[in-house]
Amino acid sequence: MSTPVRTRFAPSPTGFLHIGGARTALFSWAFARRHGGRFVLRIEDTDVARSTPEAVQAILDGMAWLDLAHDEGPFYQMQRMDRYKEVLKQMLEAGTAYYCYMSPEELEAIREAQRARGEKPRYDGRWRPEPGKVLPEPPAGVQPVVRFCNPADGVVAWDDLVKGHIEIANAEMDDLIIARPDGTPTYNFCVVVDDWDMGITQVIRGDDHVNNTPRQINILKALGAPVPQYAHLSMILGDDGTKLSKRHGAVSVMQYDEDGYLPEAVINYLARLGWSHGDDEVFSREQFVEWFDLDHITPSAAQFNTEKLKWLNAHYIKQRDPALLAADAAKRLGGRGVDLASGPAPAAVVALYRERVNTLVELADALQPYYQSPAIAEELAGQHLTPAALEALESLKARLAVCAWDKAALSAAIKETCTEKGLKMPQVAIPLRVKLLGVTQTPSIDAVLEVLGRERVLVRLG
Repeated sequence: MSTPVRTRFAPSPTGFLHIGGARTALFSWAFARRHGGRFVLRIEDTDVARSTPEAVQAILDGMAWLDLAHDEGPFYQMQRMDRYKEVLKQMLEAGTAYYCYMSPEELEAIREAQRARGEKPRYDGRWRPEPGKVLPEPPAGVQPVVRFCNPADGVVAWDDLVKGHIEIANAEMDDLIIARPDGTPTYNFCVVVDDWDMGITQVIRGDDHVNNTPRQINILKALGAPVPQYAHLSMILGDDGTKLSKRHGAVSVMQYDEDGYLPEAVINYLARLGWSHGDDEVFSREQFVEWFDLDHITPSAAQFNTEKLKWLNAHYIKQRDPALLAADAAKRLGGRGVDLASGPAPAAVVALYRERVNTLVELADALQPYYQSPAIAEELAGQHLTPAALEALESLKARLAVCAWDKAALSAAIKETCTEKGLKMPQVAIPLRVKLLGVTQTPSIDAVLEVLGRERVLVRLG
């Protein structure tokens, strides 16, 4: 591309970084990286009543966890008020904006009358300056808003990089308020000035902003500013086909961290939400950047699939260094008051389970009984720890006290006990699992014994 690429992610800090926002950030970041450009982070915090420092931090934490590093920023709109007011002043002087003294009550009365006539409710341009028009006398004591002089004729059009050609008649739009009575600028105006000042070349954002785009283009043209390219991403639907919302589970990207997902799995999954590269399902961040384009983003809604995310997460857990998985498990179990220092080597236990779990929480759950004697559920005890099973375990314990401590010797000890007691392997192995770990299913029982260690095994067998 001839002009250096500059993209931006511009969240409002009124809540957490959610999956939709994270995908927007990822696509904007990847497009900049793909073209050797710059990725700008901007915090749109003009909604003072709802913006909080905690929400800002949650956004920054989410971006850091996903490793979506910005090249510039974060810029905060509240720190740019002087610049917005400077541009407002220029527009008022140029006649591309004007003061409007209409009260909210007057405006509502006009809209009611329009609705009654079957017309689209809108501002009627009463204070818009036009050649030969005599404006009313400004009422005393009324603080005016500032409105943008939207073109009255023609169309505003753009070739959306996802949705294709879009055009809207200017007559469909009224004169947008760009500054409130107290002088504070409105969202659509701040965005325009920011995109202009920051040299944004591609605006990649959710398609809930499509209606804002023609207004923003008209303001940019009125300022003589370059118009960026726009790419509007379709919404994400939940597993049930309805719009993704809080009731679908994870509210925040950081919830996925808590729930035991790896950031690389989440990145890989987000990349496939509405974008594809042939049939490739699993790919690294580097491959994604190399392949990413806007041509293969689908304009239709993407559907979230929790099972697919779990499958990807399981894939990345299998690839991960056992020492890193052990460190994560230690942190999670530490939060439950479980100390791994006095138990078997965590990496050895992880090696038993990393191919059997979908999340890091499942991994921590599996590790816990290796470091904390389990409370055996009455139902399990009644079903599996029968007198015959306990007698077999007593005989096995005697063998385990003296045999070599390796899988071959441990397996032989269990088989000898089965032969001696006339039992099948599951009739000894399942009670053994229940007694040692409080569960009926584990990896190979000889591997479990080897990792637990002789002393712990003999203590737990009682």
